[in-house]
Amino acid sequence: MEDKFSYKDFLHSLGIEAVITDDNKIKTYTNLEDELRSLSDGVGLRNISHYGMIELRGKDVLDFLHRISTNSVRDLAKEKITKTIFTTEKGRIIDLTVLMNFEDYQILFCHPEHHPKIFKWLTKYIINDDVKISDINGKYSLLEIIGPQADSFVTLVCGTIVNNIPENSFKVISAEGMLFFLAKMRDIKNNIKYWVIADHVNSSRFVKYSVEHKEIFDFNLVGEEAYNIYRVEQGILTAPNEINDNYNPNEAGLRDYIDFNKGCYIGQEVIARLDTYDKVQRGIKGFVFEGPAEQKEYSLYNGDQNESGKVTSVVYSPKCGKNIGLGYLKKSYLTDGSVLTAKDPDGNEIKVSVHKIPFRK
Repeated sequence: MEDKFSYKDFLHSLGIEAVITDDNKIKTYTNLEDELRSLSDGVGLRNISHYGMIELRGKDVLDFLHRISTNSVRDLAKEKITKTIFTTEKGRIIDLTVLMNFEDYQILFCHPEHHPKIFKWLTKYIINDDVKISDINGKYSLLEIIGPQADSFVTLVCGTIVNNIPENSFKVISAEGMLFFLAKMRDIKNNIKYWVIADHVNSSRFVKYSVEHKEIFDFNLVGEEAYNIYRVEQGILTAPNEINDNYNPNEAGLRDYIDFNKGCYIGQEVIARLDTYDKVQRGIKGFVFEGPAEQKEYSLYNGDQNESGKVTSVVYSPKCGKNIGLGYLKKSYLTDGSVLTAKDPDGNEIKVSVHKIPFRK
């Protein structure tokens, strides 16, 4: 699993075909409908090894990250996980990241599109700190296990030790001839999920074991196409679509990853002022298109042709039987059922209605 070709060959050895993109993401496996069903009703396994991974070493790492990101991380204990946001001086999002404390070192996981920017941002602010950072992309494989059957499935693989892992924590697991780190956390919509972090040999064993022991579960390997549909239906933000420096964390609904009581961090004044004086101008909403729509950004306008927001993600949802989207909308237009006009970059127009998230049938 050193690169996309070897992973594809590994899957082929299991009798599984996959479409892998040029940037090493698995687009689809064999059946989109099955993958979507596993995400909503069963359990899905994603290979997200394309995520950015940055290793930090030194006695000042947690103090350093505490000082330049939104959350309180200074006292993050061994084998604990937290999420923190890096923001610009203007309080705009650089990325929402996951931080894991391995005691002797820490690993920061970021969206792949923002990985170079985060690495450069960290480097920029290390001055006299005892902090050394390394790009470790490719060193580990990263698997994600999600869906309502995730708990039961992981217990089958790992045993009852899973019950002893608190949320936002991880443990070393040795089971069925495999050795890996198992992390338990929730996504921004409060759905439980697990990460498996391992070298390429052990992650391959984990995938093989999962495929061969799925009998009582609605289990499928899940590609990015199915996950993208699922995440829009659930209202889960991603980079670079919704998580980027056009927006601030308050607008993105990411207040849970901001410590409003700690001292200064980059962008703190702007973020605190927006919160204190209720100056947040936009919020995340769902949208239902009245007809076919392409997967690109749309600008939104009201009846007076005043710009009202942007659609940042568009998918066709088999569950809804329509094109749906996520995006940012000005506060005055957040009412469910409001009808707006969406314009694409070529000037084509289509009507959309504002919809609450998550989407239902």
